[in-house]
Amino acid sequence: MTDPSIPNSRGDNAGPPSGTTLTAPPPPASGPGPDGTSVTPTARQVWTRTRGIALALVLLLVTGVAIAAVRSGEQHGTLDPRSADQYGSRAVAALLAERGVDTRVVTTTAEARAATGKDTTLLVAVPDLLTEHQQSQIEAATADSGGRTVLVAPGDASVSTLAPRVSADAATSADTTLAPGCSLPAARRAGTADTGGSLYRTTSSDADSCYPSDGAASLLRLPSATGDGDTVIIGAPDILLNDRLDERGNASLALQLLGTRPHLVWYLPSLSDESAATGAQNDRSFFDLIPKGWLWGTLQLFIAAALAALWRARRLGPLVPERLPVAIRASETVEGRARLYRKANARDRAATALRISTRTKLAPLIGVPVSQAHSPETFLPALTRQLPTPGQDLHALLFGPPPATDAALIALADHLDALEREVRNS
Repeated sequence: MTDPSIPNSRGDNAGPPSGTTLTAPPPPASGPGPDGTSVTPTARQVWTRTRGIALALVLLLVTGVAIAAVRSGEQHGTLDPRSADQYGSRAVAALLAERGVDTRVVTTTAEARAATGKDTTLLVAVPDLLTEHQQSQIEAATADSGGRTVLVAPGDASVSTLAPRVSADAATSADTTLAPGCSLPAARRAGTADTGGSLYRTTSSDADSCYPSDGAASLLRLPSATGDGDTVIIGAPDILLNDRLDERGNASLALQLLGTRPHLVWYLPSLSDESAATGAQNDRSFFDLIPKGWLWGTLQLFIAAALAALWRARRLGPLVPERLPVAIRASETVEGRARLYRKANARDRAATALRISTRTKLAPLIGVPVSQAHSPETFLPALTRQLPTPGQDLHALLFGPPPATDAALIALADHLDALEREVRNS
């Protein structure tokens, strides 16, 4: 044996004849190769392989930041009476101030409840952001306050609690500009206005249903059951926005709805409100807090990835065996595989390979089919008849446990060589 690292030390060079084309075993994933050279990928190789993915991630991140910046700029200060942006409401607050109505912004349910009263109009800018507990608190505080409550475009999630006798219609107005169509003085004086949006129906017989569309109203006024207060529901926020206030009768309608009391409390719901954490409605999972757009976007990405994987798999096709373009000596293949086994301390696999090779070669010599050469019940009796006086335990030699040391592995290879010679000479 020329190299102690080769598990097969038989002199006949166990393996295919020299010059046979073989597939060389794959090199280790990292560390030095059989010849001592390192096969660990360099930084340049890693960058070449991953630069496409890195570039895609950077582009995705930059696009997301750009879209977020653009959208945040457009929607900055929406329905905020302090904002002069196109979606803000500073203009209507300024007009109300000229008429002696002071506007105060609150961001918590406790502040909104404390501010209710006969001389106060409470405007809830985004009712759907309130939890069911917050909605119940607002409804209880305004029911008998004698003041006015204005709800801006409430949906199913809030209108049934804040205005118990009202339900949101499933459809929305196809036209944003509508005519009053009712006897409410404020609506008749304002004329056409941009109230088209959400539509509502009510079971109250004394309610004013204005700006109708498709049999439902986009503006409702419901008198309080007790006292002089009332609740006004607006189907769209357009009449309060800076860039729409000077169109049609928007300014007139907004000033009449918000200027009936000397004080206007503008409630902008905030995520930092401690009352939002109270009540069972807040017991929502993480996925309930994710906007639906992100969920649909993630689903689309998964579908795109699956289609890309399917396309790539069909493009590459199935694995096809291919002969190497050069002839590799059988001894080199055996030595390379042996070094890999030694590096991995895979004495068990090396011993198994040696035993399988010996049993396969001996099977035709002792009259056993190759398919049964690995069954001790069939192979050992036939081998014993071929060797009436075996000098060693054949079961331990051919089917025993793996050797514990390299020396034991080399001894096993020598004993298997000797057994094969003895069978051939018998």
